[in-house]
Amino acid sequence: MKVLIVGSGGREHALAWKIADSDLVSEVVVAPGNAGIEREPKCRLVSVSAEDIAGLKDLALSERIDLTVVGPEAPLVAGVTDLFEAAGLKVFGPSRAAALLEGSKVFTKRLMKKYGVPSAEFEVFDTFDSAVDYLMQSDGPTVVKADGLAAGKGVFVCNNREEALAALATIMKERAFGDAGNQVIVEECLVGEEASFIAFTDGKNALPLASSQDHKQIFDGDQGSMTGGMGAYSPAPVVTPEVHDRIMTQVMAPLIKAMEQEDRPYKGFLYAGLMISDGRPLVLEFNARMGDPEAQPLLFRMKTDPVPLMIAAAEGRLGGMTIEWEPEDAICVVMASGGYPGSYEKEKPIRGIEEAEKIDGVKVFHAGTARGANGFVTKGGRVLGVTGKGLGIAQAIEKTYQAVSRIGWENAHYRKDIGKKALHRSDGR
Repeated sequence: MKVLIVGSGGREHALAWKIADSDLVSEVVVAPGNAGIEREPKCRLVSVSAEDIAGLKDLALSERIDLTVVGPEAPLVAGVTDLFEAAGLKVFGPSRAAALLEGSKVFTKRLMKKYGVPSAEFEVFDTFDSAVDYLMQSDGPTVVKADGLAAGKGVFVCNNREEALAALATIMKERAFGDAGNQVIVEECLVGEEASFIAFTDGKNALPLASSQDHKQIFDGDQGSMTGGMGAYSPAPVVTPEVHDRIMTQVMAPLIKAMEQEDRPYKGFLYAGLMISDGRPLVLEFNARMGDPEAQPLLFRMKTDPVPLMIAAAEGRLGGMTIEWEPEDAICVVMASGGYPGSYEKEKPIRGIEEAEKIDGVKVFHAGTARGANGFVTKGGRVLGVTGKGLGIAQAIEKTYQAVSRIGWENAHYRKDIGKKALHRSDGR
């Protein structure tokens, strides 16, 4: 069968690499892909933008694609699944109505409140002045969020009123995220340890992946600006078996049922960003796709072929299926351009990728790269996802950072503490 993957980041490289390994798959077409995907067996790039959903549909029809897997959120929110299904094409990803779960944080917060899914207390504001009036009533830690899509950068964790007012101005006055900031949410700042929980779902059943933990902020110790993710590891010991069960019964199952009752049946990857507080899972956000960079360590650990699971989810018959995992832990360290998530320079020659991949158990997934005159050059903010696995998180960390040390370019930046939270916990697979 032929599979089309939509997207161009590290997540899409990991998906292409894993799907191409399936015995069921003869070719993987990636639109638009990146320079790293191009070198993978069975993979071919086509220069159609991930947001050109009409062009993607025409591509899938002309290429006789058997299954399409949508990586990023923007085409899902724009309705790519609806367009494909209307043309008789099989696609793994939620409909436009279901993808509103990520497309509007206001919709999602109100949905969770209605159906009793645990989350932070919140208020919604349509104007800058009304939000200011509310913030002036207190000076404690708060979280300010743009309602719409902001590439993972529209959330501000604020320690005091001054920071909250600055975040509000960035969203609603400076319009840093465009129309995504037409509404804002101000919510209580939850305390605990974050975890990512992702599942396949067919609209009724949820098949969970292994737990993972993302590192959103740019600097070590979870300091600095929010980014699209600076690294991740799997499994996350904070998700103990007891916490796992609570997530399934208190978060995933009620949310899937809520979407069905709201006439928005959800099929695809369902991603819950969680705060684990004293063993209790509280939802920070839902995403309508697989996480990036969580996809890299998760797919690196997955033994099961994901293609039958994706087909079963799309066809509504996921019940009874299982996933087998490698015993090793895995981590992904994102190497970014200097200046990210702000402005950054491009076309910096990259050295050392081949040397890094000579280390057993290491894979370098590309995100923002291009082909230069003498090899790979930087093209985006997040450039590479260096991913390694080992028996235990300590070995996985050591191996991955050894690989990172072999790679470089001018002003390259990466966090030095990915996975270290897991070192301070007992093994909680």
